[in-house]
Amino acid sequence: MRWVALFWLALMAPALAQPLDSFSGFLAQFRAEAVASGVDGRFYDAITSALTPDPRVPNLVETQPEFTTPIWDYLDARISSGRIARGKAALAQQTNLFASIGKAYGVDPYVLGAIWGMETDYGAVLGNDSLIRPIVRSLATIAWQRRSRFAEDKADFVAALKLAQANGGVSPVGSWAGAIGHLQVNPSNVLAHGTDGDGDGRVDLHNSLADALATSAAYLRRLGYQPGLDWGFEVDVPAGFDYLLATREQLRPVSFFAERGVTRVAGRQFSALDTPVFLYVPAGGTGPKFLMTGNYLAFKGYNFSDSYALAVAHLTDRLKGGGAFATPWPRHTQFPDLAQRMAIQGALTTLGLYNGAVDGRIGPITQAAYARFQAANGMVADGFVTRAAHDALVAATR
Repeated sequence: MRWVALFWLALMAPALAQPLDSFSGFLAQFRAEAVASGVDGRFYDAITSALTPDPRVPNLVETQPEFTTPIWDYLDARISSGRIARGKAALAQQTNLFASIGKAYGVDPYVLGAIWGMETDYGAVLGNDSLIRPIVRSLATIAWQRRSRFAEDKADFVAALKLAQANGGVSPVGSWAGAIGHLQVNPSNVLAHGTDGDGDGRVDLHNSLADALATSAAYLRRLGYQPGLDWGFEVDVPAGFDYLLATREQLRPVSFFAERGVTRVAGRQFSALDTPVFLYVPAGGTGPKFLMTGNYLAFKGYNFSDSYALAVAHLTDRLKGGGAFATPWPRHTQFPDLAQRMAIQGALTTLGLYNGAVDGRIGPITQAAYARFQAANGMVADGFVTRAAHDALVAATR
């Protein structure tokens, strides 16, 4: 096996202690954890002996996170007319495969098609060496950069090592973040949910679309995906609606919102008033609004990003022939920069409305805190954090 030769090369290298903040020092320190997790020690030495950091991996330590791309820009870039057309053609070519996987696992074939399109443009990027590379090196770089502060970094690095060990010492290939195959599943979930969809006795998410679809379908079911349930509905809300009800901490039946004047757009009707949902308002009271089911949360489990989850949901509908959202996005919105976002969180902390990190990352916790500020000051409490939010909070804490 290739890793045996690498092992002997490793033995020839000087066994000098390395600074723990160096890449080689990190790998030396991490060895005990990898071995304790089931990686053969000799294999670990062999495959890491010649590793160097991958310069194509973004610097996750020094790069400050910027404000998330406005959701409408994200959707525009990922759900273009070209991607919709390519997706319809790709699914038409694989009708029987998608239908059989969908029936076997209870997952809407169009959902799998949307994830396929979002992740690899229906497999088109898998042959691009600038995007797809050996993931052991990539994940070692990520774990080193963040010094394995995040458990998932360590778990995925170990999983990649295990996959390579089982593959004769050859690292799987994937994205810079370590995701593998047509539908981009991280190594830990490949180990946990990898499924032989084509019956050849192997799980190969890169070369077998059937394996990739079956694996992602099994993973979605484990994330709570419910067969036959839509991801959600675009809705209109009446004037004066209490946006503090837009929380995902508690799912309520559709009837709860219908009784408060929430209706589907374009005169459509709710099919089941007892379906548990939550109200999602990604762009404030003037933008599109949605009642989301548990299947939307399954999409978020696949990739922990609301923009991603909504893109999968919307691309699913577009591949079925649906149209754009009925309500336009507030594209004129001005957003705060990093310093202003941190000032927003600091002001909310001062006001006793927020107890999270002051890091400039605006997520559901910050948005909920701002919604409480809005409600207390007679504003529409939609939690939409804009540059005007910064100005109002700074004025309130002077």
